[in-house]
Amino acid sequence: MPSVAADSLAQSFVAFAVQAGVLRFGEFKTKAGRLSPYFFNAGLFDDGAKLGRLAGFYAERLIASGLQFDMIFGPAYKGITLAAAVAMELARRGHNLPFAYNRKETKDHGEGGTLVGAPVKGRVLIIDDVISAGTSVRESIQMIEAAGAQPCGVSIALDRQEKAAEGGVDSAQSAVQQVQQRYGLPVVAIAGLADLLAYLDGAPELAAHRPAVQAYRERYGV
Repeated sequence: MPSVAADSLAQSFVAFAVQAGVLRFGEFKTKAGRLSPYFFNAGLFDDGAKLGRLAGFYAERLIASGLQFDMIFGPAYKGITLAAAVAMELARRGHNLPFAYNRKETKDHGEGGTLVGAPVKGRVLIIDDVISAGTSVRESIQMIEAAGAQPCGVSIALDRQEKAAEGGVDSAQSAVQQVQQRYGLPVVAIAGLADLLAYLDGAPELAAHRPAVQAYRERYGV
């Protein structure tokens, strides 16, 4: 079970995401074709203050997790900004680590290649916003291993805690659980759908959305 402190961190993060307009309620179509009553768009952490605070949540969760890693890897595109911001925040907290990221397109001039930043070596933490289908994680693992390094975990902002969909068929596992099982990697999330529901319990102004979120979890949750 998460500690009280961890729950507090998750609740603070959900509140921050709502206030920043990153976490919204209504009716949104997901990549799996489902109609979700909420939508999380990390691209809307779009100014220095919001990005800095987001990095603080990642850093606090990672430090509390005890996960050991030697560097950070951010998959293009959202992961690039996240990796840089979290590396800066960890350094501010006394954990100065290198980071790297990939290009979508191979560069054939200058330094060339697809990897940018520090040499990819040792135990590498992959950082992203969410895990939807696990594609970004799989590609990141391939690049890290090709560089001779070892993927050691994944850190995300929100775990939707819902069944993954493969070929239009619901899986028994979530995308996060699939990553954990297929690759043997721990996934460290700042918050999950359960934390979102707990937040809605104490937010009267959003109470109208709770039944839809609860029904969604009952239908698709894991």
